[in-house]
Amino acid sequence: MYFPQFLVGMLATSFITAIWAEIETGSVWKALGWAILALVILQVGYIGLVVGLIYKRGSKGTEAARMSANYTPPA
Repeated sequence: MYFPQFLVGMLATSFITAIWAEIETGSVWKALGWAILALVILQVGYIGLVVGLIYKRGSKGTEAARMSANYTPPA
């Protein structure tokens, strides 16, 4: 997922969360708190996804290097 797509989705989700919380509680401050909480949770999830992708890419490169180091051509 590209960052601009994530950013639009994150802002839309927090906006919907803020509207829902304001309707349910009647408080703008609680709605703002819920929206900020949604933003934080989504950001932590995105960082986790990026770290996971970087970790996978690094482990694949290590395997390829290990395999090429142990490669012996057929006689």
